[in-house]
Amino acid sequence: MKRLLIPNLLAALCLSPGCGYRLSSRSTLLPKHVKTIAIPAFGNATTRYQLAQRIPAALTREFIARTRYQIVPDPSAADAILEGSVLNYLGYPVVFDPATGRASTVQIHVILTITLRDRASGAVLWVNPNLEIRERYEISVDQRAYLEESDVALDRASREVARRVVSVILEAF
Repeated sequence: MKRLLIPNLLAALCLSPGCGYRLSSRSTLLPKHVKTIAIPAFGNATTRYQLAQRIPAALTREFIARTRYQIVPDPSAADAILEGSVLNYLGYPVVFDPATGRASTVQIHVILTITLRDRASGAVLWVNPNLEIRERYEISVDQRAYLEESDVALDRASREVARRVVSVILEAF
């Protein structure tokens, strides 16, 4: 009897569909009819113009890399529109060189608003009115070897915005 029990139990386990475990976040925030998304240029209420240009480009790359949605340039041809604005940009020193007293590390703090809207109905599918991103970069204390790192930090901040936004939309959190 025990000889038959073990093979039958193993066969039953192999043929069963599984334990039923699945991630609850497998759905998306987007309705089924959304196939195309437009990401127009972001507004900018700061003096840091480059960031408002980099974020839509980073969002486009992230959507293309991680989703099935097609990104289109014309908002009137899209099913959904992802729009936003850079509300605030702050850059301030956080680490100082003890020998010279000069700043050696700068923290940037960016606040933006981002809205995903259904173009046909105008319904808001997702909104974050206060998305905050923080990024650090170093400054050379030797003026002769100075290399501007703020552009690299802006690129990292843009990629972080894109990663967060696409993750929220894909995971429906």
